[in-house]
Amino acid sequence: MARKAAIMFQGTGSDVGKSLIVAGLARAFARRGLRVRPFKPQNMSNNAAVTADGGEIGRAQALQARAAGVAPSVHMNPVLLKPQSETGSQIVVQGKVFGQAKAADYHRLKPQLLEKVLESFRLIQAEADLVLVEGAGSPAEINLRAGDIANMGFAEAADLPVVLIGDIDRGGVIASVVGTKMLLQPEEAQRLKGFLINKFRGDIALFTDGVKIIEERAQLPGLGVVPWFAEAGLLPAEDAMALDTYTAGHGGRIRIAVPRLPRISNFDDLDPLRAEPDVDLILLSPGEAMPGDLDLVLLPGSKSTIGDLQALIAAGWDIDLKSHLRRGGSVLGLCGGYQMLGTRLDDPEGSEGPAGSIDGLGLLDVTTRLGGAKTLTEVRGRAHGIEAAIHGYEMHIGVTTGPGCTRPMLDLGGRPDGACSADDKVMGCYVHGIFASDAFRHAFLNRLKARSASGLAYEQLVDTLLDKLADHLGRHVDLDKLLSIARG
Repeated sequence: MARKAAIMFQGTGSDVGKSLIVAGLARAFARRGLRVRPFKPQNMSNNAAVTADGGEIGRAQALQARAAGVAPSVHMNPVLLKPQSETGSQIVVQGKVFGQAKAADYHRLKPQLLEKVLESFRLIQAEADLVLVEGAGSPAEINLRAGDIANMGFAEAADLPVVLIGDIDRGGVIASVVGTKMLLQPEEAQRLKGFLINKFRGDIALFTDGVKIIEERAQLPGLGVVPWFAEAGLLPAEDAMALDTYTAGHGGRIRIAVPRLPRISNFDDLDPLRAEPDVDLILLSPGEAMPGDLDLVLLPGSKSTIGDLQALIAAGWDIDLKSHLRRGGSVLGLCGGYQMLGTRLDDPEGSEGPAGSIDGLGLLDVTTRLGGAKTLTEVRGRAHGIEAAIHGYEMHIGVTTGPGCTRPMLDLGGRPDGACSADDKVMGCYVHGIFASDAFRHAFLNRLKARSASGLAYEQLVDTLLDKLADHLGRHVDLDKLLSIARG
């Protein structure tokens, strides 16, 4: 196959902004009429998206696909690692669960997985004019270079040019760019074709000398200095590090608290709520008590439900939840959070970590047995007591049953899902993404506290922000030079 235009973006560290830069570039080049496709060979995230063909990929690649104006595909992120503990992850290959592995075992698997990664890349290349490839972490982690499929190992296997991205906001960006190149092998360093500086605050002119120093020391051309994009926080994030930027609220009338669980997943469920002007979304850290004036406690998804339930109890939030309900508040559990609300959780196969069982919070009369095939599907339906339609997706293992299911929270085209307590103060379901449905979100919030609709059109907001991000990069990045590099 003749080489098609493709370029890889690698970072000098994690969370330097690679994902959003690729999303913005995807929108910018798609607006030029190019068939753009995103690609990330290996990703690590518990924030995933369901594809139309019943697979899953990292949330960032789904956003990048949206920016490019195409449907997400499992081949855009062929290897996805979903951490279940400090040392082990579930491995998803081309959208399907491949198995579980400790970190050391996974490194031995990587050469085997490279074949699948390259297969997916060739499929993506075949339908594109331009492929924007995102690395993971940093190529400077040379202790992980053997068998690498995420950074220079993949760039070498696919014969790609590479652009480095440095984050000036965290400091030390000159050392990080120059030092990264110095740590690479000569043949790897030759793949570097330039660098971008991201997240600059203040007057860019003040960094002119900094760019020149990097160019001289690293012998690489600067391709742009990207100012801080303040609205980036409103776009769906993939890395749980993004939760660190969540503020403690902005004075909204409706107060919603979310316990920050160690293995929180699919936390983009929170984004539409956070964007509402009359909602205070409060992310609770361990050691923080739940405020006494909450309207809703939302238990989010989890990649390790039993472990996260143990963490919730250790933080004392189970006691706070019962006090919150006595004060007339409401509780909503989504996916793993729904499973926690029941009376019992069993994981006989060790699907999410060590095999075991635990008593649930006992707030819904249901029990859950983890295991079996993973459910990955897009759904539509309606919620109990709310006429507005919802759309979203299921991404879970296990089955929940019990008397509480006779009062389901959702009707998914004739299929019941979830459960509600007799007084409707405790609710749970398996569907993620329901709050992106504007009419449902307004009606749900209106049940918590009477309000006028804010007019927020969430999906439209995301697309508007992607356009703004593309414009932002167009002003500060040499797009023509990037395209020239990609075309070789």
